[in-house]
Amino acid sequence: MNTAVQLATRAAPGGMPPAAPLAMPPQDLRSGPQRRAGPGQDAAVLFARYILISVTLGVTAYGIYQMLQVVRFANMTFLQGLMIVFFAISLAWIAFAAGSVVAGASKRRDPVPRGGIGEAALTALVMPIYNEDPLRTTTALQAMAESLADRGAQHAFEVVVLSDSTDADAWIRETEAIARLRKALAGIMPVWYRRRWRNVARKSGNLEDFVTGWGARYGQMVVLDADSLIEPDTLVRMVEVMHADPDLGLVQSAPQLIGARTFFGRLQQFAACVYGPVITRGLAAWSGDSSNYWGHNAVIRVAAFAACCGLPVLEGRKPFGGHVLSHDFVEAALMRRGGWKVRMHTDYGGSWEESPPSLIDVAVRDRRWAQGNLQHLKVLGAAGLSFTSRLHLGIGIMSYLSSPLWLLMITVGFALAVQSHLIRPEYFTSDFQLFPTWPRFDVRLMMALFWFSMVVLMVPKLLGLVRALVTPGIRRHCGGAVGVCASFLLETVLSALYAPVLMMIQSRHVFEVFMGRDSGWKPQRRDDGGTSWRDAWRYHRRHMILSCVTAGIVYSLSPPLLLWLSPALLGLFLSVPLSRASGSAALGRALGKVGLLRTPAEVEPPLLVRRRQELLRQARTLPEDGLRHLARDHEARLRHVTDNLRRPADPRGRPDPNHFTAAQKLADATTLDEALGWLTPAERVEVAADARLLDTLASLPDLIRPAVVI
Repeated sequence: MNTAVQLATRAAPGGMPPAAPLAMPPQDLRSGPQRRAGPGQDAAVLFARYILISVTLGVTAYGIYQMLQVVRFANMTFLQGLMIVFFAISLAWIAFAAGSVVAGASKRRDPVPRGGIGEAALTALVMPIYNEDPLRTTTALQAMAESLADRGAQHAFEVVVLSDSTDADAWIRETEAIARLRKALAGIMPVWYRRRWRNVARKSGNLEDFVTGWGARYGQMVVLDADSLIEPDTLVRMVEVMHADPDLGLVQSAPQLIGARTFFGRLQQFAACVYGPVITRGLAAWSGDSSNYWGHNAVIRVAAFAACCGLPVLEGRKPFGGHVLSHDFVEAALMRRGGWKVRMHTDYGGSWEESPPSLIDVAVRDRRWAQGNLQHLKVLGAAGLSFTSRLHLGIGIMSYLSSPLWLLMITVGFALAVQSHLIRPEYFTSDFQLFPTWPRFDVRLMMALFWFSMVVLMVPKLLGLVRALVTPGIRRHCGGAVGVCASFLLETVLSALYAPVLMMIQSRHVFEVFMGRDSGWKPQRRDDGGTSWRDAWRYHRRHMILSCVTAGIVYSLSPPLLLWLSPALLGLFLSVPLSRASGSAALGRALGKVGLLRTPAEVEPPLLVRRRQELLRQARTLPEDGLRHLARDHEARLRHVTDNLRRPADPRGRPDPNHFTAAQKLADATTLDEALGWLTPAERVEVAADARLLDTLASLPDLIRPAVVI
């Protein structure tokens, strides 16, 4: 009996539960909805905002005043004025960051309700994926489900994997991995899987498709990334908080980095461990009930999400128009606009994610983020948004505009140096001037202002260092006070070297966005794959050449100025070896062995992390050639088609050409190898979605046996 006939005898509708639709209308950004009534911000939040505003305005005003003393205000040139403008914006940006972490001291402890998670409202553990390694995703879900079962909370959760994969082999590996996960969690927790046929609007569209199709089944959903892990106590506590407060729409946890093995990954992991908590605590302190959403490791009330977070298609062409890319910031703002509370809880812990393994991987991810955040320029003026939500959107925009602003400030300073060297100053600016106007540039005051700016820039790191030194768990696992301080110095120096490289990368990203270039949608690399010398040279050769040319010009004009610019130029000059080293797992291991850049979760991995690693070691490899596997494994073929929702029918009179050509190629092929060699990637997807085409593929022999001559 072939696959198509057997499918007719089975009642399973696919990999998802019965439909439970929930309306999710697109929001109108030009007119705000009627807001739900709710309490105002408490005194602690208002006090944190007072600290934030005072520090930001005070530091910025002092810096501008001192900068005006460096040059004579009455005789300021255009370039000097431009320099002061860029300096003021940059100083205000770092002053805001410093004020935010200082404001964190006023934050109250997050609530710890004891009401239980209830029996009525299910919580979906939702993991959207896109051409990911399914072994990593399913082992993480299995570890979380088992840990919830150990806590006795498995009855309140269901696993939902939402695939947007476009590669046939990745899709087939997903269904095989999901089948294993269902078997492993049989009797513990239901596992649902849906691959979307048309991945409109990327991740936000993936979630919207889930909510509109099955959202009414769930009270909450915990949105996970493909690299997410959340401890059971943290999951249960976030759901308890949601149950205890009917006005709460979203609770964002503060995820920490874990599992880094490469040099750059360990650098980010240590920074997130030491500086991350003071940064997120400050952000939560002044945000209050108007906090932000980072797209993952958060629990969301499904009804509130459906009512408020249907994203509109932005007017205009890409990259600013079209579907919203960085949807999470916008969804938080829209939910708050609808009167729901959006909070960030920083005291629970037990929330984990992984970092990109190398500098180039960070750059690839940042290209998409840059476009998404700059796209928020079209959302910033939406009607009905709270001031705090607009501030979050502005921070996201400024996080990428700050790099070209820094680059412009350096360029203007360079132009001032060239001007002073090549252009003779005019001492008598009027015909009847009795005394000359002497050029003025107070070098000592400028140096003092530079060091003042460096101190402001270092405030978040210094407060994070103090917290690490006074926290016994961090201090002990990071090598004691000496180990923490040594790692801090290493991270600070290396961050200073990587900073100008990232500045150039982000400046290019911003330029490309404003030039109208779309980022596309590339899957993120999450393994330990290193960076070759060839890739490093190809990606960073312009940075190295630029630093050499700039250094030569500056040295010919003013050797002291070269010393001033050397920190930025040194990072660019070393960009190729720095990038090559960033993806090195060997260098990462060597630093760990000598006790540098360690974190508590690395020294004593949590039980959940150890269980995921154990499951990964035990897991059998999945087939590389998915179609070949389905053609030769009848049960896998039946399972693949049964456990997926049916392919949607083509519109009348508009058949899909890939489906037609795939069927014709299979009809013409004489062997399996011939058919697989002919099929294009799009045709492979069509074959994987059609039981009859799969049967045709399976009927082909591996080779043609020659006729026996008698």
